[in-house]
Amino acid sequence: MCLHAGDAIESGARAHAAGDTLAARIETVQRELYLVGSELGTPPEERHRLAARLTAQYLARLDAEVAEIEVLPGLLDDWALSGATLPGAALDVARTICRRAERRVVALIESGEEDHPVLLPYLNRLSDVLWLYGRWYELRVGAEAGFRARDGRGLA
Repeated sequence: MCLHAGDAIESGARAHAAGDTLAARIETVQRELYLVGSELGTPPEERHRLAARLTAQYLARLDAEVAEIEVLPGLLDDWALSGATLPGAALDVARTICRRAERRVVALIESGEEDHPVLLPYLNRLSDVLWLYGRWYELRVGAEAGFRARDGRGLA
């Protein structure tokens, strides 16, 4: 699955945001992706043997992050134009990789090969969180990341 690629991109965002609170949040996500990978890499009938499992508490943590970040003043005032900062751009790439993984899990569910109740909602919420992390970082560092930043209409 494409989760390793997402983790690699997230590691670049984390390295470039070193010293920022964002880096610790990305590290938490990276650690959780190991749980996602374990769930996906283990046949459902063998998952009881896993030392750690992806549970609803991880989904609840992402929900709490969405609620915390999306209400920040200025965060959702405009469409985001990717690439204003390296961490923001890397998080946008990680988000698209996460969406690809989400689509693959949908296919596994539809084929009857996957039945984990938290896996799909977790990946869905994670992609939201990754997008929000990028916008949050750009807002805090004062990056011109809005689509309408230059002329009020979105044109250069």
